[in-house]
Amino acid sequence: MIVARSVLLFALAALLEIGGAWLVWQGVREHRGWAWIGAGVIALGLYGFVATLQPDGEFGRILAAYGGVFVAGSIAWGMVVDGYRPTRWDVTGALICLVGMAVIMYAPRGD
Repeated sequence: MIVARSVLLFALAALLEIGGAWLVWQGVREHRGWAWIGAGVIALGLYGFVATLQPDGEFGRILAAYGGVFVAGSIAWGMVVDGYRPTRWDVTGALICLVGMAVIMYAPRGD
């Protein structure tokens, strides 16, 4: 149950961070205006809050593991929202990042 909660929190964090960054990008680069930028800033702030809800209390571990989720999530976002077509190397790299994330977060702790 703890792992499932953690995975859902990572997914929500990715949605907020990647979505927030995308909204800022759209507001600035695509000239959609301050409302888009403001919505992006709010989403990015919510991402920071969601990260604190992880069951593990180690900031460095959470942020390092989230990096793998961010890489894979960014590629998925690009595919769904922007029509990005990843290469097999993009997909391979994202899968490697997710494996690294799983090791960092969910490997047995005998420390």
